[in-house]
This record gives sequence, C-alpha cells and structure tokens, in this order.
Amino acid sequence: MTDPKTPHTSHTPRASDVSRASHTSHGPHPSRTPLRALMWTCCLAVCYLLVPLLLGDYRYVMSLVVAALVIACMALSWALLGNLGGMVSFGHSAFFGVGAYVSALLTTKAGLPVPLGMALGGAGAVLAAIVMLPVLRLRGPYFALAILACAHILRIVATEWRGVTGGAAGIANIPVLPAMFGLAAGSKTVAYLLMLTIVLLFAWIYQRIRASHYGLALRAMHDSEDATRVAGVNSTLLKGAMLLLSAFMAGVAGAFNAHYINFLEPDYAFNSVWITVPIVAAIFGGYRTIAGPVIGALVVFLLDQLLFKALMPTGHQLVLGALLVAMMVVSPTGLLPLLRHRGARHA
Repeated sequence: MTDPKTPHTSHTPRASDVSRASHTSHGPHPSRTPLRALMWTCCLAVCYLLVPLLLGDYRYVMSLVVAALVIACMALSWALLGNLGGMVSFGHSAFFGVGAYVSALLTTKAGLPVPLGMALGGAGAVLAAIVMLPVLRLRGPYFALAILACAHILRIVATEWRGVTGGAAGIANIPVLPAMFGLAAGSKTVAYLLMLTIVLLFAWIYQRIRASHYGLALRAMHDSEDATRVAGVNSTLLKGAMLLLSAFMAGVAGAFNAHYINFLEPDYAFNSVWITVPIVAAIFGGYRTIAGPVIGALVVFLLDQLLFKALMPTGHQLVLGALLVAMMVVSPTGLLPLLRHRGARHA
C-alpha cells in the first residue's frame, strides 16, 4: 500500500520528456538537412532567376503568373486563419478591398510612395479587422457569414462614399509599382519579383508562428478550445491575433493589386473571387501545409486560365470544380500531402 505522504512515482513521462522524445523521433534526419537546404536554394534560384529569364518577354504569361501569386497570397492568408486560428472565413475580400483602397487613396491623393502606401494598406485592413473583432464570439458558419456580411457592407460604403472613393466610377491613374532590381517601373517582371518576395515573406512568418509555442496552442484549440482555456491559454487573444495577421496579408495583396492594374472600383475590389478562388487553391494544394496554398494557387489558376479556359471559354469554372472534387476524393488533405506520401512510399 502506498504511503500517502510519499509522492507517487509512475512511469508517465513528463511534458519535457515527451517534447524531447518527439524531437528525437520525428525531427529531420541530420543527413537530410543539407539536401533540403540545397533543394530550397535551387527552388529560389529558379523562381528569382530562371522564370523571369524564360518568361520575361511573354507579357501575357507573366501577367497570369503575377495574378496567380496574388491568389497565392490570399490563399496563404485564408489558410493561416483556418489552420492556426481555426476559423473559416468567406469574407477575406473585405480585407483585400480595404487594403487596395487605402493604398490607392494615399498614393494618389496624399502623394505617398507606393511601398509605404502598400504597408499602410495592410494596416488599414488590420483596422477593419479590429472593428470586426466582436465576431470572434461566433463560431463555425456563423463566423464565416458574419465576415461575409462585413465584406458586403464595406463594398456598399466604397460605392456610396463618392467624395473619397469615387463611388462606382472608381479611382483611375493609380501610381504604378516603382522601379526595382534595375528594371523599369510598372514592368511585369518587377511585379512578379515583388509579389514573389511578399508571398515568401508571409510564408516564412506563417512557418515561424506555426513552429512556436503559440502555434502549438493554436493547433490544440482545434481539438478542444474549452480545454485549452482551462489550461490557461487565452484562446480569444490568439484567435484575434491570427485574424489581424491574416487581414494584414490580404490587405497587402489588395494594395499590390491596385498598383499593379492602376485602377480600382468597388465591385472589383470587394469581388467574391478574391476569396472563392483562394479557398479552392488552398484546399486543392493542402491548406494545413505552408507551401500547399501557394502551389495550389499556381496550379489551379494557371491551369484554369491557360488550359480550361481555352477548352471551355464559358464553362471553365466547372472543370475547376470537378478537379477540386476529384482531389478531395483522392486526397482530402490536398495535393502536397499526397505527393509527400507518394514520395515517402517510393523512397
């Protein structure tokens, strides 16, 4: 019989032991680290050097690649909120549109430089998200519909506030993207390199958060938010932080797009396409991974514009929907996890 004064010793491992064991058993093998670094170096070299070199003279194709990267940024923003924050949003077009309008107005009317305008566009989207923070009380479809309603409200405000936004007539002659990397201002290659850098930066931030203790707590909330609260985790604060970061990413994407096309009007800025296509891309690529939304956006958007649209000019979205359904049947976790699983099996 155990003495009640003597601490009971069991073989249950401590949290530190579990953490150490998990790092030991599931961490990357030392021999694979240089290989992975080499692969990433090759990928970056291809993206930054080879793509502009091969496609720089093909303006239409480069414009499609830039548009795909904008979709990738939106897909990454949506996936971050869904994967870490545990919230499904149908209204990310609200943040996209606010970021676009803030940057367009500050650069055209206040004369601010474009990079500063884009950063403030992201900040404007954060302010819009702060106004929406009360909807964090809602869960599931109620949260998604509340964010969607906010997007519609903002579209109406942009349409009716003619003295500031120009109303339905929109804003013309928005300053082009500045000259960068020794290339002319407003060129497709500048747009590509800038948007690629933004996407990679946001993906790196996403990865750092997911690998941190905050990311662990956020993923634990998926299983039981009430249990994490009992453990002392401020789930509302963490979810709010993910909403603000996600809004900033979408706002920067909207600001970039405004300077890329040099024109803005409410129906375009707050169009539902800025959330529907990114959702499809994120789910297709694997929204619980970092690279999945980006790869999904490139594959889905480029296939749709270069192949499906050429074969079916009026119904190419049907092919896209069928492709998504097929992927969900074959691999519910998305394309990237499927490729990893196949690669591990043949390794």
